[in-house]
Amino acid sequence: MIALFRLVALFFLIVLVTAGGLVMSLFLALSKDRVYYIAKAFAPVAKLFGLRVYKHVSYKAYDVPQAVYIANHQNNYDLFTFSHVVPHSTVTVGKSTLKWIPFFGWLYWATGNFLIHRNDRNKAIATIAQIVEKMRDTGLSIWMFPEGTRSRGRGFLPFKRGAFHAAIQAGVPIVPIVCSSTHGQVKLNRRDNGAVKVEVLDPIYTKGLTEADIPELVSQCETLMQQKQQELDEQLAILDR
Repeated sequence: MIALFRLVALFFLIVLVTAGGLVMSLFLALSKDRVYYIAKAFAPVAKLFGLRVYKHVSYKAYDVPQAVYIANHQNNYDLFTFSHVVPHSTVTVGKSTLKWIPFFGWLYWATGNFLIHRNDRNKAIATIAQIVEKMRDTGLSIWMFPEGTRSRGRGFLPFKRGAFHAAIQAGVPIVPIVCSSTHGQVKLNRRDNGAVKVEVLDPIYTKGLTEADIPELVSQCETLMQQKQQELDEQLAILDR
């Protein structure tokens, strides 16, 4: 019964947020904060699924005017966990096929997110160049999931390099964002599905780096983010005792 209530409520919330977001996008077409406002609307939905989200943002991240944010991608609940820490003046980067998804895809496109052709390497590279150009022209930050797809309990998947190319070409820091493990955590018929921790880490500066430094930079971020997730999981395990 709880599961049915949640799914019905989620459907109407998505319709409502989509309609409101499309109208907002018409009136705030030039705003850099369209994604930020939508994130604020989605963040409370975590409570609908019985999740308590605790966030922590490094004070150093607040001092970064523009960045490439990278986050671990686990499942569909990422929409309701990471939305607690989406910064101002930030758009996300996703697959071009997202725009065809009813409701969410329409809203994703209307709020100014960047869409790339991941299955065509040449188009993807060209799109990264366009993203970098737009970052320079607008001052926008971008948010990417470097794994490229949801891990769904498989642990961290190998990082793709697009985000790191963009950061180095734009000359902006990389800011890792990590969510604790949520695979299998939500049971739709369970009232309380526990706590989740989301943490925005210190910026990793790319000034002076070149394309040749990307493999080491990727490895550094993979290790850092995996260690942080393990740390967050251990903290939650202590809380549950």
